[in-house]
Amino acid sequence: MAKKDLIQKLKQSNLLGRGGAAYPTHLKWQVVLDARGSKKYIVANGSEGEPNVHKDFFILQHHANVLVDGVKQALACIPGSVGIIYLNKKYYRRFKKPLEKIIAKAPITVFEEKGGYLSGEETVVCEEIEGKLARPRIRPPFPGQKGIHGYPTLINNIETFYCVSKIAHDDYQQTRFYTISGDVKKSGVHEMALDLTIKEVLEKTGSWPKKDFFVQAGGGASGEIFLSDELDRPVGGSGAIVVYDQKKTDPYLLLYRWAKFFMEANCDKCTPCREGVYRLAEMVHKRMIDQAVLNDLFLVMENTSFCALGKSVPGPFRSLIYKIITPQKNGQKN
Repeated sequence: MAKKDLIQKLKQSNLLGRGGAAYPTHLKWQVVLDARGSKKYIVANGSEGEPNVHKDFFILQHHANVLVDGVKQALACIPGSVGIIYLNKKYYRRFKKPLEKIIAKAPITVFEEKGGYLSGEETVVCEEIEGKLARPRIRPPFPGQKGIHGYPTLINNIETFYCVSKIAHDDYQQTRFYTISGDVKKSGVHEMALDLTIKEVLEKTGSWPKKDFFVQAGGGASGEIFLSDELDRPVGGSGAIVVYDQKKTDPYLLLYRWAKFFMEANCDKCTPCREGVYRLAEMVHKRMIDQAVLNDLFLVMENTSFCALGKSVPGPFRSLIYKIITPQKNGQKN
């Protein structure tokens, strides 16, 4: 398939990146195609370090051949490129050999990330592949302009490459993968229509709880909290839905679990993220939330954090505190 034909197909399909940012795939590919460079890199990002997100694992386990074909489609589309399948440590140990059998003689290598959650950020991907510390770069330039070793670099999520293969073979059905977990009978990963609401996904998979509940949608740590009457909206983000039994869930313990995760995940490079998460953890551990301090922390983190990790932290904290903890303190029913 001619390179322009595939990019046109990506545009017509309106494929958005499945790593969480939902950036139009065809635009990212066009930037790398147009960029000057004697060498270019294609990276399938399988870092997937966020709790309760398992869609990339599911694809690696059940559709590895489709993933590899998606990377090969990119190699054919972008001349002078080499491919890398970038996996977290657990996935690397499990899938390296099966992937290499499928890859065969194609110019694709399987790379083991060295860090954790932050290693999925696209500029950190470049740093790690170069053998450097897992810390984000200043943008611009973006990886599509200047990525691994200064060469134009295309980085897309594993699910994105799965979709690329389907599009290339005229088999794309406008679907995405949803990870359902938590207080449900039917947890797991489901491929379904991408325009479904949270409510529809839970209902169609037989996962609608019979007890009072709330959900975290879009991610298992960075996702926003929604009450059971707020679910007529897209899932968004990484496609994760975590269901919480409202009576069984201690919201402070949940907040602390997130805070602990983000403390371990941040790179310590910037003060707003490092100190902001620490102060959040301190407050929720003591179960003493100072609203004024909280608002100041959120403002600083969202506007001055160096990368998307710090900017994303306030979302889940704000929504859980305002929708669950504050009404409980005031004796209100959700």
